[in-house]
Amino acid sequence: MSESESPRKGEASPKVGSPGFGTFGGVFTPCTLTILGVIMFLRFGSVVGEAGFIRALAIVLAAKVITVLTTLSLSAIATNTKVQGGGAYFLISRSLGVEFGGAIGLVFYLAQAISVAMYVIGFSEALSTAFPAVDTVSAASLTNVVVFACVLIGAGWTIKLQYGILAIIGLSLISFYVGAIDAFDAAIVFENRVPHYAEGSNLFLVFALFFPAVTGVMAGANMSGDLENPGRSIPKGTLLAIAVTAVIYLSQAFLIAGARTHDQLVGNNQVISEISRWPILITAGVFAATLSSALGSMMGAPRILQALAKDEVFRVLRPFGRLSGVSREPRHATVLTFLIAQACIMLADLDKIATLITMFFLITYGLLNLATFYEAITKNPSYRPRFRYSHWVTSFLGAVGCFGVMVLINWLAAIAAIVVIAILHWWIGRSEVEARWGDLQSGLLFERTRKNLLRIERELQHPKNWRPIILALSGAGWTRPHLAVFGHRLTTGHGILSLGLVIIGETGLRLGRREKQEKMLTTLIKEREIEGFPAVVVAPDLAHGIESLIQCHGLGSLRPNTVLLGWPGDLERVPTFGSTLRMISGLGRSAVILRYRDESDPWIAPPGTIDVWWRGHKNGELMLLLAHLLKRNQDWRTRPIRLLRVIENEAGRDEVRGHLESLIDKSRIRATAEVVVSSDPRGAILDTSKKAAITFFGFEPPKEGNEEAWYHGMERLAGDLPRMLLVNSTGGMTLES
Repeated sequence: MSESESPRKGEASPKVGSPGFGTFGGVFTPCTLTILGVIMFLRFGSVVGEAGFIRALAIVLAAKVITVLTTLSLSAIATNTKVQGGGAYFLISRSLGVEFGGAIGLVFYLAQAISVAMYVIGFSEALSTAFPAVDTVSAASLTNVVVFACVLIGAGWTIKLQYGILAIIGLSLISFYVGAIDAFDAAIVFENRVPHYAEGSNLFLVFALFFPAVTGVMAGANMSGDLENPGRSIPKGTLLAIAVTAVIYLSQAFLIAGARTHDQLVGNNQVISEISRWPILITAGVFAATLSSALGSMMGAPRILQALAKDEVFRVLRPFGRLSGVSREPRHATVLTFLIAQACIMLADLDKIATLITMFFLITYGLLNLATFYEAITKNPSYRPRFRYSHWVTSFLGAVGCFGVMVLINWLAAIAAIVVIAILHWWIGRSEVEARWGDLQSGLLFERTRKNLLRIERELQHPKNWRPIILALSGAGWTRPHLAVFGHRLTTGHGILSLGLVIIGETGLRLGRREKQEKMLTTLIKEREIEGFPAVVVAPDLAHGIESLIQCHGLGSLRPNTVLLGWPGDLERVPTFGSTLRMISGLGRSAVILRYRDESDPWIAPPGTIDVWWRGHKNGELMLLLAHLLKRNQDWRTRPIRLLRVIENEAGRDEVRGHLESLIDKSRIRATAEVVVSSDPRGAILDTSKKAAITFFGFEPPKEGNEEAWYHGMERLAGDLPRMLLVNSTGGMTLES
């Protein structure tokens, strides 16, 4: 996880000189106001009446445990990096990566924007209940405009307005407590200790009814870009809000259970008002709760969209990444949020999507827990949160709790939410959006790779586990593309390929060229979609460079076991080439030489057969296996493999054919055996394989001083065959394994 991120060119810099909001105003107040919402005033009586006092306490405690666990994870991530704007989107994207962050950011923004409409409609319905002449849609539209205007002026004005709303809710709670204490009867509490579920209801459905009340724990984090010290304010303010609201809900449950019978509680949305000493204050509290939630969502949603647009995850959203005015407010994003909310208000039927919105909140919280869990178990050195009360166990339990609640509330809506996230994740990944920050994906991949490397080091030695780890001496790649192509064909999906290049000269004088050549190889690998790695060294001569690559390139058991070379084009290079082959063999590596005399595109598989000329087990087994791996490529699958041998006597044909067929049977490779009888072996080979797509032939490295004779002999053997792979095996694998 990155420690800091600098704004890119054309972006607004973070606010300078602005003190930002503190713990109380920026986190505690919006979290508390969102948690103490409509459910507390209009639904909590039904929760206590149906579930009973004891189970109602369990429901509140279970919901609070999940939100506390999520807050612990939120606090750990918030104190492990420099938090910028975007709240949950920023934290998840910097941990789980751009795909998860972008997907969550978009749906979380939409959930917040639509929530504005839900809260505004709730406010208008409460208003129309108090004043029947009021039209709900008109009142909701007017309220939406007022909320929009408050937020458009600036977050500072809205926070100040929320202080007043918090005071109103405080007065309404005092009214409830005074009335409930006066009406309290211990006998009624005893009667309400057991559940009295309505027909078709159960504990899980009642829990699902209550849980949305506690999903406001992210309200403060959504203001992360406006906080003076997010790393301090988010943990402290959120945990304090959870604690205060937990006391309120638990005490309310106890007092409600003693103030009214279960028959009076179930289905009576006005029971809190009836219990309170001054009912008008409860009405004011309902108004204040819905209005504050609308303000909180209208403040938080644009900041999520602005951060999402700034990261250019969705290019169409780029205009909403701008900040406006002296206070650097996301006004473009606020306008879009207002329009989305107004469109939903005009529909005036949000019941069908309300559950899905809750799912989006919960999946956001679940992924936040998951991000913290992975950060902890991967032992990422950069994961050093100042908040010390989060552990991978708490993060894991928080994730399980969130996803479990999703299923409890509505398993179909849970699946729908997960499918939406999965589709967005796939689309962002397919679009190859560039992440300009470090994320958990690389840390998780590193830890998994590290453990697998240690395991491979212990288990790769057996012949059954042999894989081609090829070092292709392809030069810059563009001038000898056939080596890169065949290296890719022989290893894709089965082994590891490195494209090697030796730069001749003094290391200190060739560093710039080395970097340039490595970038060129990386470009070739990317553009041609080669599954491989660049390997560039500077050496005083070619032989020393190749020797360095063979000995030092790779890690542990994943060092190259096969070297792929091109055939020398002139006699001057033959002595060095011969000594290189002896050096490769002496180091225990197999050598494969590609003699390529074809002018066509090497990426296009030529027609014909794959011919393997058998002359014994030493080289034959590796040749047949490489032929099999070549055939596994999609464009080579229709090229049949022929296992061939030339003999001079007809009498031995059946015996040799039987031997070849037994080799094919033991190797479990689909091939046909053919025996060629001829007194001219060279002519027979050239005639039989003249239309082959590629021909495999074994060889032995030349002895010192005999390089030119060996070269001419191999040239005579190859003749005018356009594509030939010459193989010298040092073992390490068997066909039977």
